[in-house]
Amino acid sequence: MDKPQTTAAADSRRPRPRGGPLAGVRIADFTWVAAGPLGTRFLADMGAEVIKIEDASPGHVRIDHIRRVPITRGGKPMPGGHEVAGFDIDASGFYNNYNRSKLAVTIDMTKPEGRELCERLITQCNVVVENFAPGVMERWGLTPERLNELSPEIIFARMSGFGHEGGPYEMYRSYGPVVQAIAGLSQISGLPGGMPSGWGMSYMDNQAGYQATNGILAAIYHRNATGKGGVVDLSSVEAGVSLLGPKILDVTVNDAVHRGDRLPCGNDLPDQAVAPHGVYPANREDEWIAIAVMDDQQWENLKAAMGEPAWAAGPSLATGEGRHAARREIDRHLGEWTKGHDKHELGHRLQAAGVPAMAVQSEADKEVDPQLEHRGLYFKLDHPACGPSRFEGVPVKFSRTGRPIWRSAPLVGEDNDYVFKGIVGLSDEEYDTLRQSGVI
Repeated sequence: MDKPQTTAAADSRRPRPRGGPLAGVRIADFTWVAAGPLGTRFLADMGAEVIKIEDASPGHVRIDHIRRVPITRGGKPMPGGHEVAGFDIDASGFYNNYNRSKLAVTIDMTKPEGRELCERLITQCNVVVENFAPGVMERWGLTPERLNELSPEIIFARMSGFGHEGGPYEMYRSYGPVVQAIAGLSQISGLPGGMPSGWGMSYMDNQAGYQATNGILAAIYHRNATGKGGVVDLSSVEAGVSLLGPKILDVTVNDAVHRGDRLPCGNDLPDQAVAPHGVYPANREDEWIAIAVMDDQQWENLKAAMGEPAWAAGPSLATGEGRHAARREIDRHLGEWTKGHDKHELGHRLQAAGVPAMAVQSEADKEVDPQLEHRGLYFKLDHPACGPSRFEGVPVKFSRTGRPIWRSAPLVGEDNDYVFKGIVGLSDEEYDTLRQSGVI
């Protein structure tokens, strides 16, 4: 169903020809939550016309989950998966960040007319992307074979925990933290002597999005060269395993272990006896500075910057091996000193003294970081429900095409008229009939 148009009807939000290196590529985007939307956002950021297909059933019961997660500008911090009943599904900052520069339509896929309309849309696209639980696309009849019938050159990109080529786990559902555990990433993380820990908020969802983007770009290149599409099948678990190369080599060649009383190594280097090497408190709550002394000269520089304290004197600390043996005591003394200083001021001061050091930056710090500001990483877009918000941009710049990012995330069904009439080719009468029957 259509969303009433107010601010969304302003010229700044109207669909327009896209620029960028992927201009001319049109994508039917069935993704939701994090991994899929992030992957298609990269493609939209590079100029692809991404059409997000969302639920049009009464109450939007199968709408993208993160539309109901009330992470908003200026709001209270909360878990990334926490839904709140009655929250405005157009006002999620989480959704806004993952779906900028996309179009959005609504289709009720439980109805035959909805599935027929969806197929008509797919015939106008170059790529179809999905990251649903295994079996969802098949229940709608959108198998690789059917997509090939609709468009022989179509690229069908699929993202799941274990891939779609069979095997005992093919039908298992998963998400980032589960993938991290199964891939082995959780096992090698954490503090020395402690239990395995996670890798942040669904870290592997982001990594899966990156890898899916790479696969889709390669498939587009192949189709341009041969005229043939195909299936891009991403296993998030395999993407996680691919990050373990050095660890697997270490175990295979050196019989290394990665858990024990002193493992994982935390902030210590696993292959060098150097100290101090860690993160230390600054003078404000939850603010920190990273310091890494890699050789004897840097230790002498650090001592001079600290004013030659008595605890740092003596021949036992003159070598890396000696400092490494006493690293916990050094960490305690160094932390007492650093917590009397501003992290930025101390970072610059130690750098000038020849000591590798840098403030540990918060999100607020990064938004005013002079290097990131020079590069123009952060920018602001307005949104009818979220208001003006800052976004992180694309870390890759294109000298000939510029930045094709053009608007914040779409409202529910915001582009139904443009897509179904202008791209699919519905007449006004067909469009009105489908809208009145709740198909769109």
